[in-house]
Amino acid sequence: MALRSTRTTDGGSTPEGPPRPGGVPATTPGTPPGHGVHPVDELLPPVRLLTTGLQHVAAMYAGVVAPPLIVGAAVGLSPAELALLISASLFTAGLATLLQTLGVRRIGARLPFVNGVSFAGVAPMLAIAKEHGPKAALPVIFGAVITAGVLCLLTAPYFSRLIRFFPPVVQGTVITLIGVSLLPVAVGWARGGSPGAPGYGSAGAIGLAAFTLTAVVLCNRLLRGFRQQLSLLIGLAIGTLAALPLGLTAFGAVEDSKIFALPSPFHFGAPAFDLTAIVSLCIVMVVSMTESTADMLALGRIVDRRADQRTLTAGLRADGLATALSPVFNGFACSAFAQNIGLVALTGIRSRFVVAAGGGILVLLGLFPVLGSLVSLVPQPVLGGAGIVLFGTVAASGIRTLAEAGLDSGANTVVVSVSLGVGVIPIASPDFYDPFPEAVRTLMHSGISAGCIAAVLLNLLFHHLGGNRRSPDGEAPGPTAPPP
Repeated sequence: MALRSTRTTDGGSTPEGPPRPGGVPATTPGTPPGHGVHPVDELLPPVRLLTTGLQHVAAMYAGVVAPPLIVGAAVGLSPAELALLISASLFTAGLATLLQTLGVRRIGARLPFVNGVSFAGVAPMLAIAKEHGPKAALPVIFGAVITAGVLCLLTAPYFSRLIRFFPPVVQGTVITLIGVSLLPVAVGWARGGSPGAPGYGSAGAIGLAAFTLTAVVLCNRLLRGFRQQLSLLIGLAIGTLAALPLGLTAFGAVEDSKIFALPSPFHFGAPAFDLTAIVSLCIVMVVSMTESTADMLALGRIVDRRADQRTLTAGLRADGLATALSPVFNGFACSAFAQNIGLVALTGIRSRFVVAAGGGILVLLGLFPVLGSLVSLVPQPVLGGAGIVLFGTVAASGIRTLAEAGLDSGANTVVVSVSLGVGVIPIASPDFYDPFPEAVRTLMHSGISAGCIAAVLLNLLFHHLGGNRRSPDGEAPGPTAPPP
């Protein structure tokens, strides 16, 4: 069968085969020569799907349960209600991940893209809880989350057009900041999770994190084939076993968990719509859309399937739809999980069906709380040791992208250096923007969004505005070729 040629985002052409179900072509840009299926669309055997999917769940579990834990405590939920809120977050994160990886018509990026509860919304939700009181807070939060999700769903096609403002110099800067921004999280886990936790910062906790880090590195160095790809999961298991004699593994959560629990729609009451809360979480949603766009561009580079405007639109639509539906099942806003991008880069497993398997596991964890409690047995220091590898891998991917950006250009050097500096401010000094208005704090509190905004604006200044325009590689553009 003859292949037809399609235009790519960089103006070239790529052979494309007949469409596959779900709109994915049999051969897509980046497909290795001689292969009919891109690695992103490769369906692995069941055992590999399950184990590698579980590895993704282990990497993101702590990030999914942290926001409901914080918000639930702030609104004074009982232990049983708090467990329900955590189960709801796992359930909705699984549904959102399935939507992103498998897709429904024009919704879903169809990349190995993990979605979960956005941590960016925690601060505004705590402010809502303080303003409205414990009893009324959750319905107001859920109403604002639904509205923010609808905003994302409707504006996705327009927001994705910003892709032309994300050349390699911007992408590399943002990807590097994603890794750098996540490394303090890994350090916090390595010390024991939170300052109030028993043994926080102790030599035992830090030693356990170092032991886990060493185990992951040695597994990656000494193992081969599929076992090497499971080096993170093996390292987590070794670290958890090592934590048993130290008394750092708590089994109380397993003993108190229910075996099965169906999600109860609007368990905490029908959503209420408050203008101030809606504006606050809509701002958060715009920040999350910026981060999701950067994450999809980063992931597209890692898996060798560049995220074009259509992919970004579909991915943002999935974010919006998942966010709008999540409160129905007592969940919060859903967004990208950058740590799983590092796992894709570390293992080299690019199949979106692996991440879909992880999404299915998350759904089961939400329906069977006792399973979720088993995953929670992994101590925070163990996660911290593994997280240093994961998040450092993301930063390394950004540095690799910057190497393609032409840093011999003085303009690009300024773009990267200033953007990295702006992005590191909230990481080095989390209270730096406290004196500013709430909208500024929400936008700039994340080093990823702050650095992304700086990089886009500086790229506009140096490469798009003014009479002497330059391409992002630092060279003056040549004459424009006539259209074919």
